Amino acid sequence: MGNFKILRASAEHIPYMVPLFDDYRRFYGRPSNREEGRLFLTERLNRNESVILLAFEGEQAVGFIQLYPTFSSEWVKGLWILNDLFVIPQARRQGVGEALLQEAKLLAKQTGAKGLVLETGIENVTAQRLYERLGWKRDELFYRYYLDV
Repeated sequence: MGNFKILRASAEHIPYMVPLFDDYRRFYGRPSNREEGRLFLTERLNRNESVILLAFEGEQAVGFIQLYPTFSSEWVKGLWILNDLFVIPQARRQGVGEALLQEAKLLAKQTGAKGLVLETGIENVTAQRLYERLGWKRDELFYRYYLDV
């Protein structure tokens, strides 16, 4: 693994997160809009609606993971939705993504959650390999549906 540190982000880290969040959204085909991203991230943190783990190499932010708390009626326990994971291209394959995922797993354990769930693009084979190498299982029992309102 590389020489980096991971911390739980707070509002003071927003300037570091905005470029990463914008690049993440563009990766999934959304137009660049840093101001919109800044407002979204600020609102999530100010309302305690998400946990963001931020990876630094020296003074540069090189990746992040954003988790949303939810609950499972079936398991009568909490779950964490791993909604966003992004590592800048020049820091990939250095263990940043894996370290962020391990920190997310630790957070889930510390909060007494049943586990973590995530979705990724069908074409994002690199991420799928990482998840599966770390023990994540692809859901083969349920379909995902979406309703645009």
